[in-house]
Amino acid sequence: MVAIMRFIIALVPALMLAACVSEPRQSAPPPPPPAPIAPRPAPAPPPLASNWEDWPVTPGTWAWRKDARGSVAMFGAAGTNALFVARCDKAVGAVFLSRSGTVSGAANLQIRTSSALKQYGAQTNGDTPPYVAARLSPQDSGLDAIAYSRGRFVVTVSGMPDLVVPAWPEFTRVVEDCRG
Repeated sequence: MVAIMRFIIALVPALMLAACVSEPRQSAPPPPPPAPIAPRPAPAPPPLASNWEDWPVTPGTWAWRKDARGSVAMFGAAGTNALFVARCDKAVGAVFLSRSGTVSGAANLQIRTSSALKQYGAQTNGDTPPYVAARLSPQDSGLDAIAYSRGRFVVTVSGMPDLVVPAWPEFTRVVEDCRG
């Protein structure tokens, strides 16, 4: 019994001490979730560089062939009608530069190269598909400017998107065929 008494005497102060402990603090409410971040709008495409030599080349490739009239070089995407055509017509002694599309009445076909800016009178050829075509002498200096342009040249017809065409040997071959 003495042992039980000692136990109770030892337990009483411990219980009294436990009764003095304050209630546990309530934790602060969790912070609100962060506000969703609005996605940035997609950047606008950069404007075309003011220098045409920095414009991207129109997608496509050149193809050359010989036919009954002379030779022809065509630029455009494979499996589609050509966007730009250079044709040597030996029977009439001329080089025709043609851009796909139509215009009403007369138009100007403008060629910008690294060394020259030339304008030629042009008109829709009436064929299907239609092309706006200009007739040049095989000796026209604009043909040399295209052939020797540094990497590309631009074909412009009012009301149509510009074509940025790579200056590849297929074009020069047509000119040489007409001069030879």
